[in-house]
Amino acid sequence: MHLAKIAAILALLLASGGAHAQTAASTTDHGAGHGATASRPGDSPTMPGQDAFGAIQEIVRILEADPTTDWRRVDIDALREHLVDMNEVTLRAKARTAPVEGGIRILVTGTGRTLEAIRRMVPAHAREIDGQSGWSVAAAPVADGVVLTVTAADPAQIVRIRGLGFAGIMVRGAHHQPHHLAMARGAFRH
Repeated sequence: MHLAKIAAILALLLASGGAHAQTAASTTDHGAGHGATASRPGDSPTMPGQDAFGAIQEIVRILEADPTTDWRRVDIDALREHLVDMNEVTLRAKARTAPVEGGIRILVTGTGRTLEAIRRMVPAHAREIDGQSGWSVAAAPVADGVVLTVTAADPAQIVRIRGLGFAGIMVRGAHHQPHHLAMARGAFRH
């Protein structure tokens, strides 16, 4: 059932791909009142200036382009909180990696908001990628974080796991974008 949800969300993303180009041309020019003008259509900036802002903007465009969006369920604030979690885990968590038989064990620690984000994200991601590429992925809570263990039987996968390390393992899988859209639609929370 989980794969069916992802497939449906991916289909929606592909179907609304044209919305990005259309919306880019019709987006409010925040610089218009500040003396900034574009001399030609291609002269306008396209990057939003901040990754989380851009991710939210992309999701809002998709929701607005979809006539079936149930706005009573939409929760962009939940998506924003998740993006804050992603930032905390990616940039502020400490990750100490040690080799183990068949892979690595990573002690992921932090304090305050970072610790909360680690406890939400790392176990959820471990469940999501467990079994992919023949990997065994498990997360166990500890006092100041989570122990993430990633192993495989295939020697090539062991080398890959060790090369990816914590950050590479956390970005693994194509579930992030559909997950963000489902979260914004009010259909999923960590």
